[in-house]
Amino acid sequence: MPSDFLLFSARTYYRLFELYNRAIWPAQILALLLGLVVLWWLQRGNPRQGVVTVILAAGWLWTAWAYHLEHYNTINWAARYFAIGFVIEAVLLIWTGVIRNRLSFHPYRDWIGRTGIGLVLFALVVQPLIGPLVGRDWKQAEIFGVAPDPTVLATLGILLTVDKRPPWGLMIIPLIWCLISGATLWTMGSPDAWVMPVAALGALGLAVYRVLSVRGQGGIREPEGS
Repeated sequence: MPSDFLLFSARTYYRLFELYNRAIWPAQILALLLGLVVLWWLQRGNPRQGVVTVILAAGWLWTAWAYHLEHYNTINWAARYFAIGFVIEAVLLIWTGVIRNRLSFHPYRDWIGRTGIGLVLFALVVQPLIGPLVGRDWKQAEIFGVAPDPTVLATLGILLTVDKRPPWGLMIIPLIWCLISGATLWTMGSPDAWVMPVAALGALGLAVYRVLSVRGQGGIREPEGS
């Protein structure tokens, strides 16, 4: 049985979130406010969109340290390696979006970008409610910027709004985490185990579709310049 390889029970796992939320309170409020800032900044279409990247990177760094190393590591030895992955993603976000200024977000340019914004809204508003909806205590809610799953989903959503080609290098770690999280929840028999893998497949499919669309448009324009 897959559950035989799990180092902790579902009760222990969700109890960890309760203790974590209690330990970092009221950081959750600040994190949600920063999430709203991200949405507001994207809607403005401000060319200085490094603000969005910095907020995302801060969420990944916080989660790496406060959640993975300080809490999750107490029940799962692999958490230290998850923390390394989250730090790498934060560094890549800063390097690509701030230092090299290679990220240009256009959330309302097409339906893929609007879907990305929908995924961000899901991470901010819906995902914290999933736990209580399936019977868990509201104190175990997972919040954007301080918990891994909503932070990852919001990141994927924002990356779907990037102009032209998707930033594949920034999507690899979020996609991998979606599979890890989904596998963990599935092994514990959680009813919401499908959320992260489905979101990952959807984001990957949309990114591939955008690449194919850009190539198709390039193929159409090429004869006109000949």
